[in-house]
Amino acid sequence: PHRLPASAYRLLAMALLVLPLAVPVRPAHAQPAGASRLLRASDLDTLSLRDAGRRIAYGDDSLHFGELRLPPGLRSGARAPVAVVIHGGCWISSFATLRNTAALADALAANGVATWNVEYRRADHPGGGWPGTFTDIARAADHLRVLAREYPLDTARVVAVGHSAGGHLALWLAGRPSLPAGTPLSSAAPLRLTGVVSLGGVTDLEEFVGRMPSGCGRGASMLLGGPLASLPDRVALASPIRRLPLGVPTAHVAGAQDGIAPEPVRAAYARAAVAAGDAPPANVTVPGGHFEVNAPRTAAGAEAIRQTRRLLGMTPP
Repeated sequence: PHRLPASAYRLLAMALLVLPLAVPVRPAHAQPAGASRLLRASDLDTLSLRDAGRRIAYGDDSLHFGELRLPPGLRSGARAPVAVVIHGGCWISSFATLRNTAALADALAANGVATWNVEYRRADHPGGGWPGTFTDIARAADHLRVLAREYPLDTARVVAVGHSAGGHLALWLAGRPSLPAGTPLSSAAPLRLTGVVSLGGVTDLEEFVGRMPSGCGRGASMLLGGPLASLPDRVALASPIRRLPLGVPTAHVAGAQDGIAPEPVRAAYARAAVAAGDAPPANVTVPGGHFEVNAPRTAAGAEAIRQTRRLLGMTPP
């Protein structure tokens, strides 16, 4: 066979060395050059805090506690509006704790809103799931009346701010006054909310489990105690879209790349709310994914603060 001259082999070797530099191969999941990656849940747990808050129990379980933060410089005799802040994590303990929403709660306090960032039993905790997770959230919210005896809190101006699964619980909390008496989730004198800010929140449990049956949707099935199709009575009491009208204004804020709460699903909830008689919800798409809304220094986090203040009747920050 014919052999190539040595010079040809040298040229071929140089070409093979240069080729990977001239034709870069980008993985299918890679972001465009210069783009920062989306935040993860673990990133939120490392955000710095101005105020660690006062840890206060609202019940007997080790997970029955919250962190209370008050706005600095509150004038004498004034009472601060309040945000009940509810973290997410697919209703399962391994994904998130109240540290996930601590930075947002801290920033809200710095912007004039007292915050009650609550912990609660998840579906995989003893006593959590149905109905314990719901009754924990209800009990935590009602505990504001007790806190207001010692701290300058305005219990007539309370907004629930929830992220992801916490967004579902925040919306559910707003609809609690209309729950039928005698059901496992009802209570005699629920604290009435001024509004709800759902941050990448789950608005429709059936839609969500149908779309994500093996992911976060598994936590929703655990929350209700089994397949949703076999528990229609529980779904009717627990799914926000089934509790409409809520009777209070709501704002829905989610990242453009948020797969938990995509815009079409939020828009469907808004249409259902209006059809049921609620005021048109604010439906705001912000830059980022699912977790940027909890990071105060992002545009998404700033929007979460703005919407909270708006629903409390405060001027923009």
